[in-house]
Amino acid sequence: MKMIKPIVNLSKVADAYDAVLCGFNGVLHDGVSFQPEALDTLLSLYKGGKKIVLLSNDCRRVEEIARLMHQNGFSPRLFSAIITAGEILHYHLAARRGVYASLGKNGCCLEENSDTSVFDGLDFTAVADPAKADFLYVGGLPLGRAVDDYLDILNHAASLGLPLLCTGNDTSVVYGKDTVPAAGAVAEQYAVLGGRIITVGKPDSTVVDYALAAFGAVERKRILMIGDSMASDIRAAVAAGISSCLVSKGVHISFLGEGYIPDVTKTRELGNMIEAYPDYVISGLRR
Repeated sequence: MKMIKPIVNLSKVADAYDAVLCGFNGVLHDGVSFQPEALDTLLSLYKGGKKIVLLSNDCRRVEEIARLMHQNGFSPRLFSAIITAGEILHYHLAARRGVYASLGKNGCCLEENSDTSVFDGLDFTAVADPAKADFLYVGGLPLGRAVDDYLDILNHAASLGLPLLCTGNDTSVVYGKDTVPAAGAVAEQYAVLGGRIITVGKPDSTVVDYALAAFGAVERKRILMIGDSMASDIRAAVAAGISSCLVSKGVHISFLGEGYIPDVTKTRELGNMIEAYPDYVISGLRR
């Protein structure tokens, strides 16, 4: 049985690693605001000579994430690279290879005001009617929306044989003290309805490989993944053969609780569900 070590401060284990792969939502940002302790921790790691790569399932492009950081007094230059699912999808759409080669040009967004920056500068047209679309697209879900709200359009699209393009695989994300549905939950429902889905994001190994390449010549045993999702972050770390640290006061807070010292028993229970376990669990990223 793998040992999961509860830690209060990252400094307890930081010396064992030369590079850190860090999530955004649920680690640095709670959906409402940045977490000061987490940002202070990254600054400490940077000053200590650690390489840091931000890897997020966020649908937004890198420029937007960097701008958000800069506006909140946090320099994106702390990172060797910033990689988002939205940026990777934009690259795939521009390259038009593999499944994207036959995707078509007319996309129907599930939400009229959704972030569509993944299509900026590319030859795609937004249409409101699924009957006139070549594919559906879903990125972040607006606050207050549930998967059931989309059942009519999903059923219609499935009957037309449209693929669903989804940025990020997360089924839920943290928002303040709550967790809310995310794009991955819509994709899961579409698959249940018999629809074909195309998703971009952790735990896909190709996405993680982009991040690991940014570290250069760093041994995998010297790389630590920090994230708040067992299904995306921890599973990705296990598959990549790198160490991982789960932030318990993230998307799993309702199950793991709000304790300052994380509950290892419940963390293991959660790991049993997905058959992947973190090396460490910390309630919030702090140095």
